Amino acid sequence: MGTQTNAPLPEGLEVGGYRIVRKIASGGFSIVYLADDADGQPVAVKEYLPSSLVKRGPGELVPTVSSEHLTTYRNGLKCFFEEGRALARVLHPNVVRVLNFFRANDTVYMVMAYEQGRSLQELIMRYRGKPGREVIPERHVRKIFAQVTNGLREVHANRLLHLDLKPANVYLRRDGSPMLLDFGAARQTLTLDAPKLFPMYTPGFAAPELYRRNQQLGPWTDIYGAGASMYACMIGSPPQPADQRGTHDKVDAALGAAVKQYSQQLVDIVHWCLKQNPLERPQSVFALQRALREPAHAEAPTPPPAQPAGLSRWLDALGGRRRRPIRQESTLMWPTQKASS
Repeated sequence: MGTQTNAPLPEGLEVGGYRIVRKIASGGFSIVYLADDADGQPVAVKEYLPSSLVKRGPGELVPTVSSEHLTTYRNGLKCFFEEGRALARVLHPNVVRVLNFFRANDTVYMVMAYEQGRSLQELIMRYRGKPGREVIPERHVRKIFAQVTNGLREVHANRLLHLDLKPANVYLRRDGSPMLLDFGAARQTLTLDAPKLFPMYTPGFAAPELYRRNQQLGPWTDIYGAGASMYACMIGSPPQPADQRGTHDKVDAALGAAVKQYSQQLVDIVHWCLKQNPLERPQSVFALQRALREPAHAEAPTPPPAQPAGLSRWLDALGGRRRRPIRQESTLMWPTQKASS
């Protein structure tokens, strides 16, 4: 479900009062464009376009939906629209700002604030694989997720769940501050309606309850995603998919090796978030934040070789010490971004 097979809207097209500049990202459920609003200001426009349900060729504007998929597609449109309306009420610096949402071309569009930067996933992929060295230094893991969880608390306070929390959906602005992107709630709602769309999760970052139907979802589900994202910052790759951990769990061994570069306390926090039993995880974001704020009790590991200066200078912007702009956008996809249907 991670590959978008439909043609994007043509550059220069005006839709809903926005002029399409270019495509900047795509996935199995949507295409995201850079666009200009009526005042010429850049915005990001996300088009609902599930490739498993609709087809659209080059030069076409309206997707073609077969009769067998029409009910599911319309339910998805409703979910996507409702999600946009709900997100528009969330005003928090660590959550993507939804500016508008509208219907056109027999689908729905969500207009979001556009900010330059890169995803946390891109940062991990750039600095992973260096022997004896941290991927992302511990102090920065803590700072990033202190802010990510601030945004997540606001989301939960608005009776929403993210349901697709992963490094690709944590966007780091040019000043280093993180922002949550690409909520998966509408996709999860679709799973209740269309068996052929199941599963719709990201392997490694999805909690075990997302693999099974009719499971109780809650803040603990997003907390698993937060823990898996911190794990990726430390290990350099996603955790073992939850559905494989029951037979031969590799997560404990990987975290055990991480104590060479990270404190035992941070390792324990990540392990806590990744418990397969939802009742054994932190039950609220506040509980996770409190643990992240507590000082490490275990002795710190031997400091690894210094990170490249560019990474440290840029990440230190999180503490307000130094600011350095990022020169490129992230469009990279995690190697195992989506499970196949």
